[in-house]
Formats: sequence, C-alpha cells, structure tokens
Amino acid sequence: MATLLHIDTSLNGEDSHSRAVTAAFRTAWESEHPEGTVIYRDLDADPVPHLRAGAYYAGYTAPADRSPQQRDAFALRAELIEEAEAADVILLGAPMYNYSVPSTLKAWIDHVFTVGRTALTESPSLAGKPAVVVTSRGGSYEKGTPQYGNDYVQSYLRQVLGGGLGLDVTFIVAELTLAPAVPAMAGLVPLFETSRERALAAAASHARDLAVRLAA
Repeated sequence: MATLLHIDTSLNGEDSHSRAVTAAFRTAWESEHPEGTVIYRDLDADPVPHLRAGAYYAGYTAPADRSPQQRDAFALRAELIEEAEAADVILLGAPMYNYSVPSTLKAWIDHVFTVGRTALTESPSLAGKPAVVVTSRGGSYEKGTPQYGNDYVQSYLRQVLGGGLGLDVTFIVAELTLAPAVPAMAGLVPLFETSRERALAAAASHARDLAVRLAA
C-alpha cells in the first residue's frame, strides 16, 4: 500500500490557497490509493518545537551509543524522520511568508535534516523520493515583474530538499492570492483565478501521474 506524508503549514485555515491545492493533490492521490495510508501533520495547529542543542547533537551519536537523555532528546526527530522515510511521496504546503517559508516548516526541516542519515551521506535515506511542494504567494514573482528574484521559498527548498536530502522536488505555484482582497490589485483577479485553477489542476494531475509511476 502506498503512503503519502502530507504536511500543511498555512495559518489561514479554510481560507488558505496552499491548503486548497494540497487538498486537491490528496483527493486525487486517495482516489488512486483507496487502501493507502496518509500521514498528516498540520504544523500550524500542532507545530513541532524548534530544534534544540540536545536533539541536534544527539543526531551525531550512533543510536546504540546514545545516553537515555540523548534518546529522549532525539525521540521527536526520530519520529519525524521515520514518517518521511516511510512515505512513498511527501506533500508540503509552503506559502510564502516574508519572502521565505513559514517558520513551522523550517523547524520540521531542521529536525529531519540529519547528517549521516537523511543528509550529507553517500546514501541519504530519502534520496530519490518524490516531494511535491505547493507554494502560494500574494503577488507575482515571475520574470519581468518588479519582485522577480525575491522568491526565496523555491530557491531554499530546492537546495535543502533536493540538494541536501536528495528528494525529487516538484513545485506547484499559486500566485497573486491577495488580488481578491486588495482593492489596488482588483485588475489582477483574472490572473489570480487562472493561476489558482492551473495549480489545482496540476496538483490533481501530478498526484495521478505519481500513482501510475509508483505502481509500475
């Protein structure tokens, strides 16, 4: 049975654009894998704590050599890593906050990024696993716009997820999400609607494509 690890981070609940797109992916995925497993984490409702020294340095000690205190400190990291390792596909909702990712997502990454196991080793345990990142942003950061080059969500996640963890990363982007709420952006609403529909369709399509790939 296929396993999907689905992580949402948006603080906007039912009004979230990234959550709407990750939900479209999950719905299509579950239709292809009705007997599969979904591991879900809502890092806004239930955030993981920021990485502390005890948990960080325990990652550099072999499991058999860890003290009881180190085992306790590393327990959450172990849980998060094992969830990622158990998944066939990782789905991340990553809206842009202040040009970068939500701090809750950064905290999750800091726990999972473990030297010698998931990262910076000859055989990272997550290497080659598909990761689908749904990112949303209030304006447009496409080439030719004033904000071009200021989207650090994709550049950061491409490096840490792809370059660091070895994941096979695909981005799905919904932009201009502030257009319906900001009067000065009213003329951009049609472009927002097109972007949203494209993202929803891409999410469903990519979920089905991954289902076929994994079944092959």
